[in-house]
Amino acid sequence: MVDEPIRTLIVEDDPLLADAHRLYVERVPGFTVCGVARSGTEALRVALADRPDLLLLDFYLPGMSGLEVCRALRAHGATADIIAVTSARDLATVRAAVSYGVVQYLVKPFSFAAFRQRLERYAAFHRQTTADPAGPVGQHEVDSALAVLRPDTARSAHQPKGLSTATLDAVVACLRAAQNPVSADDVAEELGMARVTARRYLERLTGQRLATRTQRYGRSGRPGHLYRWSGA
Repeated sequence: MVDEPIRTLIVEDDPLLADAHRLYVERVPGFTVCGVARSGTEALRVALADRPDLLLLDFYLPGMSGLEVCRALRAHGATADIIAVTSARDLATVRAAVSYGVVQYLVKPFSFAAFRQRLERYAAFHRQTTADPAGPVGQHEVDSALAVLRPDTARSAHQPKGLSTATLDAVVACLRAAQNPVSADDVAEELGMARVTARRYLERLTGQRLATRTQRYGRSGRPGHLYRWSGA
């Protein structure tokens, strides 16, 4: 039996970006574009009427914000999955998005490769969670379904002893959200952890070529390091 394509609603107020995202979706097997909305109010109306499987949702929208769209959809009982496709980089927005059930968060600008990776991971998640939605599952099945949404580098099976997947995910999110290079002190303060812990995770990401490290000199003349996200 051939899987039905994942019906995708694109929500983007910039016409050029909306067209680009449509073309991107059409290049990924297993997805079909069922509509394009140019404002938050239009997105809510179309999503409630057409019941798409997935929204590719910008957060900076006229009418109502993307987060307000998320909140309204859940208040109406809509179960469509949401991938944030946005330039919103602050962690408060990321936390709010997760609380409304956003399953992926893609920060603009991005490459087609990064876009395709997120959609392919979502497709795997969608298949696993809709194959038998009413059937009982064990812990392994739950872990497997959630793991496909994560980058390979964030999976616990690939982490050295002493590194936490959840903490690594938080450090990755912090780097992604930062508009400028950050230090281990910056990450430690943002996430409430020790500086030495933050530096260990940052060095791990640098070693995997997911972050770049540059040197800086402080007032004391002692060298320090700044880190910037360089992954997809």
